Amino acid sequence: MSDAPPGRRESVWQRPVRGSRGPAPAHSRDDIVAAAIAIADADGLAAVSMRAVAARLETGAASLYRYLSSRDDLLDLMADRVAAELRPYPEPDGHWLDTLLRMARAQRALHERHPWLSELNQRASAIGPETLAFFDACLGVMAPLPAPPTAKFEAIAMMNGIAVLFARQRTAGGASPFAGLDLTPYPHLVAALTQPPAAPPATDLFDRALGGLLRGLLAPDPA
Repeated sequence: MSDAPPGRRESVWQRPVRGSRGPAPAHSRDDIVAAAIAIADADGLAAVSMRAVAARLETGAASLYRYLSSRDDLLDLMADRVAAELRPYPEPDGHWLDTLLRMARAQRALHERHPWLSELNQRASAIGPETLAFFDACLGVMAPLPAPPTAKFEAIAMMNGIAVLFARQRTAGGASPFAGLDLTPYPHLVAALTQPPAAPPATDLFDRALGGLLRGLLAPDPA
């Protein structure tokens, strides 16, 4: 009988690394996850199947089920494996906002290296040990703040959401969304786009946007 709560899929981490039956394994669970990540990095998440991973490992797809019960297990393991790339976490020895922004920049870089990762945010998934460790590290940075736990979890969610948004923009390229359009009927757009460029701000948009959100959630100005 599963120990998972009703309505929640049992975590792959709650089960043995491999089944007790069958011949000695030719590959480890780590090998399987590494092969799946390589496929996703090269061809996208849709290309990741048990058959494709088995082919990369030069084995049969049926052999993978000694380690995993489904593709969902594989996706959970992939997400948690790449979350390990967020280590080492910065020491919370400076201002809390500076430390969180450093952690958020690492998240953004992670999503740029693995564009498929954001697709996993849209599915129900089990949380693995590396993801839990990142949550714990973020909460450790925020521990001195008087903000309620709900606000701190919202801050972590905003860090991830903004990191994903900016990573997608980076991988999509910098073409203007207005290129090739007739903007004559839209005078305010024309005026804004034809103004001479201003001096670049001291900080980039990622830090300004996320910094403002985090300050508002965790250390709002007193009324």
